[in-house]
Amino acid sequence: MSDEIRRATGLLVIAVSNSNPNGDPDRESDPRTRGHDQRGVITGVSFKRKLRDLVDNKEGEVWKTLGKELPPDEFDILEARRHKRTEIKSLLKTKEGFEKFKKRFWDARVFGNTFLEKDGEDTVRSGVAHFGLGISVAPVRIERLTMTKMAPAQKGKGDEDGPSRGMAPLGCRVVEHGVYCMPFFVNPTAAGKSGCTKRDIDLMLALIPYAYPHTRSVSRPLVEVLHAWYAEHKNSLGSFSEFAFIEAMTPRRIGKPEEPPEPSTKQADYEIPPDLSADLKGKVEGFRDLCAAQG
Repeated sequence: MSDEIRRATGLLVIAVSNSNPNGDPDRESDPRTRGHDQRGVITGVSFKRKLRDLVDNKEGEVWKTLGKELPPDEFDILEARRHKRTEIKSLLKTKEGFEKFKKRFWDARVFGNTFLEKDGEDTVRSGVAHFGLGISVAPVRIERLTMTKMAPAQKGKGDEDGPSRGMAPLGCRVVEHGVYCMPFFVNPTAAGKSGCTKRDIDLMLALIPYAYPHTRSVSRPLVEVLHAWYAEHKNSLGSFSEFAFIEAMTPRRIGKPEEPPEPSTKQADYEIPPDLSADLKGKVEGFRDLCAAQG
């Protein structure tokens, strides 16, 4: 098999049910939405964080399964809190250090790095893989609830010992239901500078189906990548329109075309394209659903 990184275009179709797929710190962690049409938003940064976490957790089932034949010391994560900035800066001061940096950090090779140090080497590199904004097909309805729990560590009434009830007003903020589409791209032009290899990209593609089920949280219990459509170009310059590919594989909200779409309540509210059109099929190679091989 070739070790060449192929230029490619992908589209994640992400289903959300009673979950907060990406909180907005500017709105008290409300699920992100666009102001003009109330469509939900998931940032590419949020999705990449989950891929990083799966690689960083060397004791987790995902790494033990997908990374068992990979050298752990070459798949460290740059964006991890345990790393000290001074340590990273020391690697970036020389060309030799930067080579060690590239060999060590998987996410820097794949997603790029933005370390810019005065009087240091030119180490700012764009990544090979880029994830765009995930936008919901229809507007989303947000539910806000107050959460309560028993808190044994707290004082009771009158400052006596004993459990009392803790409350988090509006602490639960979730999207009732939504289907989001997030485009992503693989650009081999950046590989030479970032040190990215086909092995790195293969791991990223294998991780995608497990991004949400293996990083669940209280606020995000039910988020799933339904489809991860992926198509390689026939040449390095590009053999098809990425806009056309994304439009062709984007689900449609079922309803009257002339009416503004209503928020959905279930997946059956959408028509999801099962395959590429005949015209696009002739322009792509390696078209597949990365979720189809899950398990």
